[in-house]
Amino acid sequence: MATTIVPGKRGKKSRRVRLEDIAERVGVSLSTVSRALAGEKGVRADIRERILEAAKDINYAIPTPVAGKKVILAASSAAMIDYVRNQFTLYVLEGLRERASALGLEIVTRAIADQSEEKMLLDEAKADPDVAGLMFLTIDDEGMLAATRGFDKPVILINGDDPYMRLSSVTPCNRSAAHLAADYLIRLGHKRILFLMRPGRRTIDRRREGWQDAFVNHGLDCPPDLAVAVDDWLPELAAQAITDRIKKAKGLDFSAVLTAGDSLAVGAMLGLQQLGYSVPGDVSVMGMDDLPQAIFLNPPLTTVHIPMRELGSVALDLLRDGMAGLATPARRVELACHIAERQSTGPARHG
Repeated sequence: MATTIVPGKRGKKSRRVRLEDIAERVGVSLSTVSRALAGEKGVRADIRERILEAAKDINYAIPTPVAGKKVILAASSAAMIDYVRNQFTLYVLEGLRERASALGLEIVTRAIADQSEEKMLLDEAKADPDVAGLMFLTIDDEGMLAATRGFDKPVILINGDDPYMRLSSVTPCNRSAAHLAADYLIRLGHKRILFLMRPGRRTIDRRREGWQDAFVNHGLDCPPDLAVAVDDWLPELAAQAITDRIKKAKGLDFSAVLTAGDSLAVGAMLGLQQLGYSVPGDVSVMGMDDLPQAIFLNPPLTTVHIPMRELGSVALDLLRDGMAGLATPARRVELACHIAERQSTGPARHG
Protein backbone atom coordinates (compact mmCIF):
# COMPACT_ATOMS: atom_id res chain seq x y z
CA MET A 1 0.00 0.00 0.00
CA ALA A 2 1.12 3.54 -0.66
CA THR A 3 1.95 5.87 2.19
CA THR A 4 2.10 9.62 2.26
CA ILE A 5 3.77 12.11 4.57
CA VAL A 6 1.60 14.07 6.95
CA PRO A 7 2.99 17.58 7.52
CA GLY A 8 4.11 17.85 11.13
CA LYS A 9 4.30 20.83 13.40
CA ARG A 10 7.27 23.15 12.99
CA GLY A 11 10.36 21.70 14.58
CA LYS A 12 8.97 18.15 14.63
CA LYS A 13 9.54 15.32 12.18
CA SER A 14 6.70 14.33 9.86
CA ARG A 15 5.12 10.91 10.40
CA ARG A 16 4.00 8.44 7.77
CA VAL A 17 0.30 7.75 7.58
CA ARG A 18 -0.29 4.05 8.13
CA LEU A 19 -3.20 1.72 7.49
CA GLU A 20 -3.38 1.33 11.26
CA ASP A 21 -4.30 5.02 11.55
CA ILE A 22 -7.30 4.53 9.27
CA ALA A 23 -8.33 1.34 11.08
CA GLU A 24 -8.21 3.16 14.43
CA ARG A 25 -10.31 6.07 13.14
CA VAL A 26 -13.02 3.85 11.68
CA GLY A 27 -12.89 1.15 14.37
CA VAL A 28 -12.28 -1.81 12.04
CA SER A 29 -9.52 -4.34 11.50
CA LEU A 30 -6.39 -3.71 9.46
CA SER A 31 -7.38 -6.39 6.94
CA THR A 32 -10.77 -4.71 6.41
CA VAL A 33 -9.05 -1.41 5.63
CA SER A 34 -6.67 -3.14 3.22
CA ARG A 35 -9.51 -4.90 1.36
CA ALA A 36 -11.62 -1.75 1.20
CA LEU A 37 -8.83 0.39 -0.24
CA ALA A 38 -7.93 -2.31 -2.75
CA GLY A 39 -11.52 -2.54 -3.94
CA GLU A 40 -11.80 -6.18 -2.91
CA LYS A 41 -15.06 -7.95 -2.17
CA GLY A 42 -16.31 -8.74 1.33
CA VAL A 43 -16.55 -5.21 2.79
CA ARG A 44 -19.95 -3.63 3.50
CA ALA A 45 -20.68 -0.57 1.38
CA ASP A 46 -21.19 1.75 4.38
CA ILE A 47 -17.91 0.62 6.00
CA ARG A 48 -16.03 1.00 2.71
CA GLU A 49 -17.36 4.57 2.40
CA ARG A 50 -16.26 5.44 5.95
CA ILE A 51 -12.80 3.99 5.29
CA LEU A 52 -12.41 5.99 2.08
CA GLU A 53 -13.51 9.19 3.84
CA ALA A 54 -11.06 8.58 6.69
CA ALA A 55 -8.26 7.96 4.19
CA LYS A 56 -8.96 11.26 2.48
CA ASP A 57 -9.16 13.12 5.79
CA ILE A 58 -5.64 12.09 6.79
CA ASN A 59 -4.19 12.46 3.28
CA TYR A 60 -3.59 8.76 2.59
CA ALA A 61 -2.74 7.97 -1.05
CA ILE A 62 -5.51 5.62 -2.16
CA PRO A 63 -4.41 3.04 -4.78
CA THR A 64 -5.95 3.20 -8.24
CA PRO A 65 -9.11 1.03 -8.33
CA VAL A 66 -8.75 -2.07 -10.47
CA ALA A 67 -12.20 -3.66 -10.22
CA GLY A 68 -13.80 -4.17 -13.62
CA LYS A 69 -10.50 -4.05 -15.52
CA LYS A 70 -9.06 -6.82 -17.69
CA VAL A 71 -5.60 -8.39 -17.50
CA ILE A 72 -4.24 -10.33 -20.46
CA LEU A 73 -2.16 -13.39 -19.61
CA ALA A 74 0.07 -14.44 -22.51
CA ALA A 75 1.23 -18.05 -22.14
CA SER A 76 4.17 -19.39 -24.13
CA SER A 77 4.12 -22.68 -26.00
CA ALA A 78 6.18 -24.21 -23.17
CA ALA A 79 3.56 -23.09 -20.63
CA MET A 80 0.72 -24.58 -22.67
CA ILE A 81 2.55 -27.90 -23.11
CA ASP A 82 3.13 -27.99 -19.37
CA TYR A 83 -0.56 -27.20 -18.79
CA VAL A 84 -1.46 -30.46 -20.54
CA ARG A 85 1.34 -32.64 -19.14
CA ASN A 86 2.51 -31.67 -15.70
CA GLN A 87 -0.05 -29.23 -14.22
CA PHE A 88 2.50 -26.66 -12.99
CA THR A 89 0.86 -24.05 -15.23
CA LEU A 90 -2.58 -25.15 -14.05
CA TYR A 91 -1.80 -24.30 -10.43
CA VAL A 92 -0.23 -20.96 -11.32
CA LEU A 93 -3.45 -20.09 -13.16
CA GLU A 94 -5.54 -21.19 -10.18
CA GLY A 95 -3.70 -18.79 -7.88
CA LEU A 96 -3.96 -16.02 -10.44
CA ARG A 97 -7.69 -16.44 -10.96
CA GLU A 98 -8.42 -16.69 -7.25
CA ARG A 99 -6.62 -13.39 -6.61
CA ALA A 100 -8.28 -11.80 -9.66
CA SER A 101 -11.69 -12.75 -8.31
CA ALA A 102 -10.91 -11.03 -5.00
CA LEU A 103 -9.80 -7.89 -6.81
CA GLY A 104 -12.70 -7.87 -9.28
CA LEU A 105 -10.37 -8.32 -12.28
CA GLU A 106 -11.02 -10.38 -15.40
CA ILE A 107 -8.21 -12.64 -16.65
CA VAL A 108 -8.08 -13.11 -20.43
CA THR A 109 -5.72 -15.90 -21.52
CA ARG A 110 -3.86 -15.90 -24.84
CA ALA A 111 -1.39 -18.43 -26.22
CA ILE A 112 1.54 -16.92 -28.14
CA ALA A 113 4.26 -18.75 -30.02
CA ASP A 114 6.41 -16.02 -31.57
CA GLN A 115 7.10 -12.29 -31.82
CA SER A 116 4.48 -11.68 -34.51
CA GLU A 117 1.76 -13.04 -32.23
CA GLU A 118 3.18 -10.99 -29.38
CA LYS A 119 2.98 -7.80 -31.48
CA MET A 120 -0.68 -8.48 -32.25
CA LEU A 121 -1.30 -8.97 -28.54
CA LEU A 122 0.45 -5.72 -27.59
CA ASP A 123 -1.54 -3.82 -30.21
CA GLU A 124 -4.77 -5.31 -28.87
CA ALA A 125 -3.90 -4.36 -25.30
CA LYS A 126 -2.96 -0.81 -26.28
CA ALA A 127 -6.24 -0.28 -28.13
CA ASP A 128 -8.49 -1.58 -25.32
CA PRO A 129 -8.92 0.96 -22.47
CA ASP A 130 -10.28 -1.78 -20.21
CA VAL A 131 -6.97 -3.71 -20.32
CA ALA A 132 -5.05 -2.80 -17.17
CA GLY A 133 -1.85 -4.64 -18.05
CA LEU A 134 -0.15 -7.76 -19.35
CA MET A 135 1.41 -10.84 -17.80
CA PHE A 136 3.70 -13.25 -19.62
CA LEU A 137 3.90 -16.84 -18.38
CA THR A 138 7.07 -18.93 -18.87
CA ILE A 139 8.74 -16.71 -21.47
CA ASP A 140 12.52 -16.32 -21.88
CA ASP A 141 12.88 -15.10 -25.46
CA GLU A 142 14.92 -11.89 -25.43
CA GLY A 143 13.22 -10.55 -28.52
CA MET A 144 9.79 -10.98 -26.98
CA LEU A 145 10.89 -9.30 -23.75
CA ALA A 146 12.47 -6.39 -25.62
CA ALA A 147 9.29 -5.82 -27.63
CA THR A 148 7.50 -4.65 -24.47
CA ARG A 149 9.78 -1.61 -24.11
CA GLY A 150 7.75 1.56 -24.49
CA PHE A 151 4.50 -0.23 -23.73
CA ASP A 152 2.48 2.18 -21.60
CA LYS A 153 0.79 -0.39 -19.34
CA PRO A 154 2.43 -2.54 -16.66
CA VAL A 155 3.93 -5.88 -17.71
CA ILE A 156 4.75 -8.69 -15.27
CA LEU A 157 6.65 -11.93 -15.97
CA ILE A 158 5.55 -15.12 -14.20
CA ASN A 159 7.92 -18.11 -13.90
CA GLY A 160 10.56 -16.19 -15.83
CA ASP A 161 12.58 -13.02 -15.48
CA ASP A 162 14.20 -10.25 -17.46
CA PRO A 163 18.02 -10.43 -17.13
CA TYR A 164 18.21 -6.70 -17.85
CA MET A 165 15.59 -5.88 -15.16
CA ARG A 166 13.38 -3.89 -17.51
CA LEU A 167 10.32 -5.82 -16.36
CA SER A 168 9.15 -6.94 -12.94
CA SER A 169 8.86 -10.68 -12.39
CA VAL A 170 7.81 -13.41 -9.96
CA THR A 171 9.55 -16.80 -9.85
CA PRO A 172 10.37 -19.52 -7.36
CA CYS A 173 13.85 -18.99 -5.91
CA ASN A 174 15.14 -21.73 -8.20
CA ARG A 175 18.79 -21.55 -7.20
CA SER A 176 18.19 -21.74 -3.46
CA ALA A 177 15.55 -24.46 -3.98
CA ALA A 178 17.98 -26.75 -5.79
CA HIS A 179 20.71 -25.91 -3.27
CA LEU A 180 18.34 -26.93 -0.48
CA ALA A 181 17.56 -30.21 -2.24
CA ALA A 182 21.18 -31.16 -2.97
CA ASP A 183 22.21 -30.19 0.56
CA TYR A 184 19.51 -32.50 1.92
CA LEU A 185 20.92 -35.40 -0.10
CA ILE A 186 24.52 -34.64 0.84
CA ARG A 187 23.58 -34.65 4.51
CA LEU A 188 22.17 -38.14 3.96
CA GLY A 189 25.68 -39.17 2.89
CA HIS A 190 25.31 -38.92 -0.90
CA LYS A 191 28.40 -37.59 -2.67
CA ARG A 192 27.61 -38.63 -6.25
CA ILE A 193 24.29 -36.98 -7.09
CA LEU A 194 23.08 -36.89 -10.69
CA PHE A 195 21.23 -33.76 -11.76
CA LEU A 196 18.70 -34.69 -14.43
CA MET A 197 17.29 -31.76 -16.41
CA ARG A 198 15.94 -30.45 -19.66
CA PRO A 199 18.17 -27.41 -20.40
CA GLY A 200 17.11 -24.30 -22.29
CA ARG A 201 15.49 -21.97 -19.75
CA ARG A 202 17.14 -19.60 -17.26
CA THR A 203 15.02 -21.08 -14.48
CA ILE A 204 16.58 -24.51 -15.10
CA ASP A 205 20.06 -23.01 -15.34
CA ARG A 206 19.54 -21.56 -11.87
CA ARG A 207 18.45 -24.94 -10.52
CA ARG A 208 21.63 -26.47 -11.93
CA GLU A 209 23.68 -23.69 -10.31
CA GLY A 210 21.99 -24.36 -6.96
CA TRP A 211 22.83 -28.07 -7.19
CA GLN A 212 26.46 -27.11 -7.83
CA ASP A 213 26.42 -24.60 -4.94
CA ALA A 214 25.65 -27.39 -2.48
CA PHE A 215 28.74 -29.37 -3.54
CA VAL A 216 30.92 -26.29 -3.20
CA ASN A 217 29.43 -25.53 0.21
CA HIS A 218 30.37 -29.02 1.44
CA GLY A 219 33.82 -28.99 -0.18
CA LEU A 220 32.90 -31.80 -2.58
CA ASP A 221 33.81 -32.28 -6.24
CA CYS A 222 31.02 -31.82 -8.77
CA PRO A 223 32.25 -33.38 -12.03
CA PRO A 224 30.45 -32.10 -15.17
CA ASP A 225 29.34 -35.63 -16.09
CA LEU A 226 26.96 -35.66 -13.10
CA ALA A 227 24.71 -33.22 -14.98
CA VAL A 228 22.54 -35.26 -17.36
CA ALA A 229 20.43 -33.55 -20.02
CA VAL A 230 17.32 -34.88 -21.76
CA ASP A 231 15.45 -33.41 -24.71
CA ASP A 232 12.04 -33.12 -23.07
CA TRP A 233 10.28 -33.43 -19.72
CA LEU A 234 8.84 -36.86 -20.56
CA PRO A 235 9.36 -39.61 -17.93
CA GLU A 236 10.34 -42.15 -20.59
CA LEU A 237 13.29 -39.98 -21.66
CA ALA A 238 14.48 -39.78 -18.06
CA ALA A 239 14.14 -43.55 -17.68
CA GLN A 240 16.19 -44.07 -20.85
CA ALA A 241 18.89 -41.64 -19.70
CA ILE A 242 19.27 -43.48 -16.38
CA THR A 243 19.38 -46.95 -17.92
CA ASP A 244 21.87 -45.83 -20.60
CA ARG A 245 24.18 -44.42 -17.95
CA ILE A 246 24.06 -47.52 -15.76
CA LYS A 247 24.71 -49.83 -18.71
CA LYS A 248 27.61 -47.69 -19.93
CA ALA A 249 29.17 -47.59 -16.45
CA LYS A 250 28.39 -51.31 -15.94
CA GLY A 251 26.79 -50.46 -12.62
CA LEU A 252 25.90 -47.56 -10.39
CA ASP A 253 28.34 -44.66 -10.38
CA PHE A 254 25.94 -42.48 -8.36
CA SER A 255 23.88 -42.95 -5.20
CA ALA A 256 21.21 -40.30 -5.70
CA VAL A 257 19.32 -38.49 -8.46
CA LEU A 258 17.99 -34.95 -8.19
CA THR A 259 15.74 -33.93 -11.06
CA ALA A 260 14.76 -30.43 -12.19
CA GLY A 261 11.10 -31.49 -12.34
CA ASP A 262 8.88 -34.19 -10.86
CA SER A 263 8.13 -35.77 -14.25
CA LEU A 264 11.82 -36.59 -14.67
CA ALA A 265 11.91 -38.08 -11.17
CA VAL A 266 9.08 -40.41 -12.17
CA GLY A 267 11.17 -41.61 -15.10
CA ALA A 268 14.35 -41.93 -13.04
CA MET A 269 12.57 -44.18 -10.55
CA LEU A 270 11.12 -46.27 -13.38
CA GLY A 271 14.51 -46.73 -15.05
CA LEU A 272 16.17 -47.79 -11.81
CA GLN A 273 13.41 -50.23 -10.90
CA GLN A 274 13.38 -51.79 -14.36
CA LEU A 275 17.06 -52.67 -13.89
CA GLY A 276 16.35 -54.24 -10.50
CA TYR A 277 17.54 -51.43 -8.25
CA SER A 278 15.47 -50.32 -5.28
CA VAL A 279 14.48 -46.76 -4.40
CA PRO A 280 15.70 -45.60 -1.94
CA GLY A 281 17.61 -48.74 -0.90
CA ASP A 282 20.12 -48.52 -3.73
CA VAL A 283 19.50 -45.02 -5.08
CA SER A 284 17.63 -42.04 -3.61
CA VAL A 285 15.49 -40.04 -6.02
CA MET A 286 14.30 -36.48 -5.43
CA GLY A 287 12.23 -34.18 -7.63
CA MET A 288 11.31 -30.51 -7.81
CA ASP A 289 7.75 -29.07 -8.06
CA ASP A 290 5.73 -31.19 -5.60
CA LEU A 291 2.88 -31.89 -7.98
CA PRO A 292 -0.07 -33.71 -6.34
CA GLN A 293 0.73 -37.03 -8.02
CA ALA A 294 4.13 -37.15 -6.27
CA ILE A 295 2.56 -38.61 -3.14
CA PHE A 296 0.98 -41.49 -5.11
CA LEU A 297 4.22 -42.82 -6.61
CA ASN A 298 5.82 -46.03 -5.33
CA PRO A 299 7.60 -45.02 -3.18
CA PRO A 300 6.08 -41.56 -2.58
CA LEU A 301 8.43 -38.94 -3.98
CA THR A 302 10.57 -36.63 -1.85
CA THR A 303 10.53 -33.34 -3.71
CA VAL A 304 10.92 -29.58 -3.39
CA HIS A 305 7.62 -27.81 -2.96
CA ILE A 306 7.31 -24.90 -5.40
CA PRO A 307 4.64 -22.33 -4.38
CA MET A 308 2.81 -22.50 -7.70
CA ARG A 309 -0.48 -20.84 -6.74
CA GLU A 310 1.37 -18.06 -4.95
CA LEU A 311 3.30 -17.23 -8.13
CA GLY A 312 0.02 -16.20 -9.76
CA SER A 313 -1.37 -14.24 -6.83
CA VAL A 314 1.88 -12.33 -6.14
CA ALA A 315 2.22 -11.48 -9.83
CA LEU A 316 -1.22 -9.93 -9.85
CA ASP A 317 -0.36 -7.81 -6.81
CA LEU A 318 2.76 -6.60 -8.62
CA LEU A 319 0.61 -5.67 -11.59
CA ARG A 320 -1.77 -3.76 -9.34
CA ASP A 321 1.17 -1.83 -7.89
CA GLY A 322 2.22 -0.96 -11.43
CA MET A 323 -1.24 0.37 -12.22
CA ALA A 324 -0.99 2.65 -9.20
CA GLY A 325 2.48 3.84 -10.18
CA LEU A 326 4.08 2.11 -7.19
CA ALA A 327 6.20 -0.50 -9.00
CA THR A 328 9.19 1.54 -10.13
CA PRO A 329 11.96 0.55 -10.42
CA ALA A 330 11.30 -2.96 -11.73
CA ARG A 331 11.39 -5.70 -9.11
CA ARG A 332 12.34 -9.37 -9.18
CA VAL A 333 10.35 -11.29 -6.57
CA GLU A 334 11.57 -14.81 -5.73
CA LEU A 335 9.43 -17.05 -3.53
CA ALA A 336 11.00 -19.44 -1.04
CA CYS A 337 10.57 -23.20 -1.47
CA HIS A 338 10.77 -26.09 0.99
CA ILE A 339 11.35 -29.84 0.98
CA ALA A 340 8.39 -32.23 1.04
CA GLU A 341 10.07 -35.27 2.62
CA ARG A 342 8.65 -38.67 1.69
CA GLN A 343 9.97 -42.21 1.12
CA SER A 344 12.03 -41.99 -2.09
CA THR A 345 15.16 -40.80 -0.28
CA GLY A 346 17.29 -42.37 2.41
CA PRO A 347 20.88 -42.65 3.69
CA ALA A 348 23.58 -43.49 1.18
CA ARG A 349 24.84 -47.07 1.15
CA HIS A 350 28.55 -46.66 1.77
CA GLY A 351 30.83 -49.28 0.27
